[in-house]
Amino acid sequence: MPDMTPAPRRRPLWRLFIMPALLVVAAVAWSGFWFFAASQVEVKADAWRAQEAASGRVYDCAKRSVAGFPFRLEVRCSGASVSLRAQTAERAATQAPLTASLGEILVVAQIWDPKLLIAEFTAPATISDRGGPPAMMVNWSKARSSVVGLPAVPQRATIVFDEPSIDRVNGPVQTPLARARLAELHGRLAEGSTQDRPVIETVLKIEQGSLQDLHPLLAAPFDADIRTLLSGLKDFAPKSWPERFRELQAAGGRVEIVQSRIQQGDLIALATGTLGLSAGGRLDGELQMTVAGIEKVIPALGIEKMLEEGVPQATLDRVAPGVRSQDVSNLLGALDRAIPGLGRVVKQNANIGVTAGINALGKEAVLEGKKARAFPLRFVDGAVFFGPLKVGQVPPLF
Repeated sequence: MPDMTPAPRRRPLWRLFIMPALLVVAAVAWSGFWFFAASQVEVKADAWRAQEAASGRVYDCAKRSVAGFPFRLEVRCSGASVSLRAQTAERAATQAPLTASLGEILVVAQIWDPKLLIAEFTAPATISDRGGPPAMMVNWSKARSSVVGLPAVPQRATIVFDEPSIDRVNGPVQTPLARARLAELHGRLAEGSTQDRPVIETVLKIEQGSLQDLHPLLAAPFDADIRTLLSGLKDFAPKSWPERFRELQAAGGRVEIVQSRIQQGDLIALATGTLGLSAGGRLDGELQMTVAGIEKVIPALGIEKMLEEGVPQATLDRVAPGVRSQDVSNLLGALDRAIPGLGRVVKQNANIGVTAGINALGKEAVLEGKKARAFPLRFVDGAVFFGPLKVGQVPPLF
């Protein structure tokens, strides 16, 4: 009996190649898209550098490369440097450049989320003034930042440094200037803010920070948590900082200190208030301070030592305008002549008198379960006042 089983139908072989062919086409298209995006990175970077240079901030790379194929864009800048001109009121007048250089910056963006940029910075960085040798050395164990919202208006940004340090450099000698276990700065557009009237919310946190060679009070480690709201901006166009501050002043811009908490051992200080700029570019405004443990830091101000060695006229001009240094010395000498030893008693009890004077400026309060004093800290055209006492002067911002 003949075999009547039909022969199997042969499927066209070309169908077997459809999927591989589609994969090849997709790979070619994706590769083309990636290389186009990589070329646009170069174009956008050059355009941004040109805008910043017009505002007095000149960024440069000794070597720049783009990698990360196929799913990331990695822009690596080796031998990075930035030269700053006219970014402070002093430099706006002198045009003297300040140059910062560091080893490498790596910026990474996922190809499916190009509006999020993540960057890492390689230590150390050096800071030079007027084209001279390095004057400061900045170091850290790890530094990274992120920005969301580019290339349009950034929605939020963060920069974090682990174990940052700043040293003064004098030839081969490095002198510690600042240290911290952690420093981080966060910024974002406040909720409800509009692009034509942006309000910037910022948070600055410092853990175990210290400043050396400035004042003994600042040498002890402290923690800081400062939250602010900045209003008065008109746009985010590249501008020098003096120009930006001048624009803020004309628009009635303000910095609202929503919360400021600083702790150094038993000293705890809270502050809230609003600061603006005078027509001369100096700080104006008032902060409401609440301080616990202020009597424990008065000895660190060195008032007794100043009286023992003679009060410099510059110090008196700062804390007691109109009083002459010679008058203070004559007064203490006259006390000793009238009653031997009286001048020394006055010197030794100077800190007690200052503590009593500061306590008289404010009112009793309780801060985190501790006895405290509440008093205003005023800024009048850059001058800083504790009640009637002038304790500092802030330089103009433009």
